[in-house]
Amino acid sequence: MRSQIKLGRIFGIEIGLHYSWFFIALLIVFSLFQKFHAENQNWGNAIILTLSIATGLLFFVSLLLHELSHSLFAKSRGLPVREITLFALGGVSQIEKNPSSAKTEFWMAFVGPLSSACIGLICLGLRTVAGPVSGPAYVMLSWLGYINLALAGFNMVPGYPLDGGRVLRAAIWWKTGDAARSTRMAARVGQAVGATFIALGIVQFFGGAGFGGLWIAFIGWFLLQAASESYLQVDLAQAFEGVTVEHVMARDCQIVDGHLNLQLFVDETLLRTGNRCFVILDNNGLAGLVTPQEIKRVDRARWPYTTLFDIMRPLSEIRTVAPDTPLKTALEIMGSQDLNQLPVVSDHHVDGVVSRAQVLNYLHTRAELRV
Repeated sequence: MRSQIKLGRIFGIEIGLHYSWFFIALLIVFSLFQKFHAENQNWGNAIILTLSIATGLLFFVSLLLHELSHSLFAKSRGLPVREITLFALGGVSQIEKNPSSAKTEFWMAFVGPLSSACIGLICLGLRTVAGPVSGPAYVMLSWLGYINLALAGFNMVPGYPLDGGRVLRAAIWWKTGDAARSTRMAARVGQAVGATFIALGIVQFFGGAGFGGLWIAFIGWFLLQAASESYLQVDLAQAFEGVTVEHVMARDCQIVDGHLNLQLFVDETLLRTGNRCFVILDNNGLAGLVTPQEIKRVDRARWPYTTLFDIMRPLSEIRTVAPDTPLKTALEIMGSQDLNQLPVVSDHHVDGVVSRAQVLNYLHTRAELRV
């Protein structure tokens, strides 16, 4: 779940929105407008709309604080956090490494529901000094208080990868001492919880709950998919054990003259060889790399007038790995930086390139041989 709209940084963590956030934001504001209008018809539409928007925005602030608590605790334990993304089902912290102990996993998971519960209690406490019981401020704080308490309770459902599922994983990890086994067991419970949500949502939909039933089913589907992927990640980690980049990289990074124009390069080299990575040299040695990605950014009419030097990615701007880098680490780098391939460099020499496709081929071969 990646951000399409960047909002800025808080404590060095990038905050962003997924496009699906706008759908749920409009839905929440619309639902709040209907609720406030039905319960307080004497307020007027302008007041109700303003209150609905303000309440909806404060709710998303509380979601952000929930995710920030996860991220800040992770950073305090030395775990890198890439970003926080708000999307249709809430928020997600992009923490790039798994915790090293069951204790860290427990507190990193539990601090989220704890923060939501605290926000809920604070809102319910503040409403006593917010004015009359039927006033807008009292109504807004009441809704925010109860919804945050509900959010804390929902997140403690033991459906991995919900916070409650991670707490369950931490408990199993602490008991067994086996992180992989604990993840498998928690993921299985998460799959069961997701399937239960789907069944419950469908029953409620046909029982007259309408959109609310479909929403529960959708949440269940999301949990089922996320838990299944978490289970798969354990198998991938074991498949990558002891495997380095050198074992799977392609060694066909062809050296080409940087003075070639794109038209000649594409016609005479790229299309004829089928290679996707080309090394550009200058007088000082390795200068950079060219892939089809760089070529696609140039208008075709300018190909005869643009050289490879003009479009290459300089070595200083390229994320590279050494041949002895664990394959799992290389894949994490590609995932965190949204890269399709990584040059493999040793002593300023390009030994090859490792790509997502090569990793998939490696896994496919293991699956065929059942090893």
